[in-house]
Amino acid sequence: QGQLVESGGGSVQAGGSTRLSCSAFGYSYRMWCMAWFRQAPGEERERVATIDGDGRTTHAEFLKGRFTISKDNAKDTVYLQMNSLTPEDTALYYCAADSRKCVHTTSSWRSYTFFGRGTQVTVSS
Repeated sequence: QGQLVESGGGSVQAGGSTRLSCSAFGYSYRMWCMAWFRQAPGEERERVATIDGDGRTTHAEFLKGRFTISKDNAKDTVYLQMNSLTPEDTALYYCAADSRKCVHTTSSWRSYTFFGRGTQVTVSS
């Protein structure tokens, strides 16, 4: 199998925006269910958004519409646009992949087969 590599994290001021990227190397996941998870210190890893092979997306309700997942199949890259960031969004953000359709996965990270190593996003007030 290939490798998932996240990028785009860093330090952001509260109220700001940033975009994360997840690039696939060595394997094409374009028909797989792709997802973004995040994990804050001492917290469980939680699912943020998913995008299916056909482009259908879901976003966690607690985001209140601030984040948007998208992908570019030609680049084998999945994105997470993050707007109106708050310090509560500070976490390690992971890209995940599973060969099933997203509707057959659950919100648990254990439902996904592959993860990248993550990229840190730190939001300061």
